[in-house]
Amino acid sequence: MRKGSPITQKDLKTYNDAYSNDPYMGVLTNAYSKANIPDLAYCQKNANKMKHDFSVVIPTMEVTNQKSSGRCWLFAALNILREKIGKESNLEQFELSQSYCAFWDKFERANYFLESIVETADLDPDDRTVTTILQNGVNDGGQWDMFVNIVAKYGVVPQSAMTETNQSSNTGSISSLLNTHLKECAVKLRKLCGENKPKDEIAETKSAMLGKIYNFLCMCYGSPPESFDFEYTDKDKAYHCDRDCTPKGFFEKYFKDSLMDYVSVINAPTKDKPFDRTFTVKYLGNVVEGNDILYLNLEMGEMKNLVIKQLKDNELVWFGCDTGKYGTSNGIWDDNSLEYENLTNLTYNLTKAERLDYRESAMGHAMVLTGVNLDENGAPNRWKIENSWGDANGKKGYYICSDSWFDNFVYQAVINKKYLEDKKEILSGKPIELNAWDPMGSLA
Repeated sequence: MRKGSPITQKDLKTYNDAYSNDPYMGVLTNAYSKANIPDLAYCQKNANKMKHDFSVVIPTMEVTNQKSSGRCWLFAALNILREKIGKESNLEQFELSQSYCAFWDKFERANYFLESIVETADLDPDDRTVTTILQNGVNDGGQWDMFVNIVAKYGVVPQSAMTETNQSSNTGSISSLLNTHLKECAVKLRKLCGENKPKDEIAETKSAMLGKIYNFLCMCYGSPPESFDFEYTDKDKAYHCDRDCTPKGFFEKYFKDSLMDYVSVINAPTKDKPFDRTFTVKYLGNVVEGNDILYLNLEMGEMKNLVIKQLKDNELVWFGCDTGKYGTSNGIWDDNSLEYENLTNLTYNLTKAERLDYRESAMGHAMVLTGVNLDENGAPNRWKIENSWGDANGKKGYYICSDSWFDNFVYQAVINKKYLEDKKEILSGKPIELNAWDPMGSLA
């Protein structure tokens, strides 16, 4: 029996009498029975301040739709690339193939998983590192540096070269079946390692496993193209055809900037993560020979200033946040537009650091910042967001967040290194390695 103070009958009577004798509780009980809590907490006065007008804004194409998949990080990154490729080719609307990148990410991540299993084979199965690797498995979420690794190795293709399938748009079954199989692979590989089998035998076994996984992914996504014709009609109604493109050649031809010029800036104000230091996360990645995840931790004010500079220079910003907090049905994220405390009589006063430390919040979604509104003092008060949930919500799929929400629930922004000249020495130093289960290892 657990030691401590049990709930007594006297306690229950006290609680029940207090509830029954408070008319406000009765009113709220009736309201709760007929409406969703966020709708009841909605504060129209504050929500009305979230106007879709911005002093700094970058025109962008129609929104995309990731549907029932967790590929937001890929959609957000490809949405940034498509704007530059679209501008180069004078396109009104254009999409890069999210399926193409998702295919290679899944395949590479399966190899990364199996390599991690072999590397940790001497640890007990209930070791926290091993359990984290097993629990994370291979899923849809990802990080900016993981996107860079995929593009550097495989390039990109237009969506017309590798279109969506039912499985690519609804990835629940893919993830479930793949991860179940990978755990079976983990058992076999750990057994071979435990029996001290030759490295060649282990490598051959892993290669056979990857062959089966490749076939499964081809069945789900289709076979990735080795070459394609880039056909399009531009804004002036002129037809173009760039024949026999390769994925890497297409990327290098139409995307003039280097993805290596960008770095992930984070805001993680916890005691274990000093500002002006870089971090990486153990066993977080996809391409075995690719670059490790790299974060530069900065105070929020500095992070926002960098984002604003980049937007003012007409460059979009990939960012990661927690959209599960204070979101309204009309496309607003604002902690002042939902008055939960008044409605629930509960308190929600954790700091950002406490939310991270106590696993109350972490980055779980990636989108694109396309604008910001600056007040008369040059301070931001709201931000324009390109989401990848289709055009049914927000303003044709474009969302808005308050600056207060940004402070509390935005964790990461990808910034061009040209704005980080004063951080060169920091960026060139050895990063602090975080545990595999650290909250900053969460995936968008």
